[in-house]
Amino acid sequence: MEEKLKAFCELLTKERQDRLRAENLDCQANLNNSVAHYHVAKKYSRVDVGVSGAYMVVNETGEIFGIKAYGVIHRGHFYGTLDTLNEYNWGGFYAEKKGK
Repeated sequence: MEEKLKAFCELLTKERQDRLRAENLDCQANLNNSVAHYHVAKKYSRVDVGVSGAYMVVNETGEIFGIKAYGVIHRGHFYGTLDTLNEYNWGGFYAEKKGK
């Protein structure tokens, strides 16, 4: 699970920074604030981008959801699982399914 979360954070960071570069918004402050990291808790893992919460991962299943507020899962915003990371574009504010 930890390795999958680490891979998710690396992918999230890479795609967000690539988008910033493509839009000429790649100043050092923006690049620093687009680095993803995670915090593992008992039931959920929080994935933060910069200093803001972005996604919540169910530890038991690996399902990825958006957040309502920091540390509060939003089951209405489902973004696949840690095994289906490559089916989504993670570069925007919200993840989008590829091919849309």
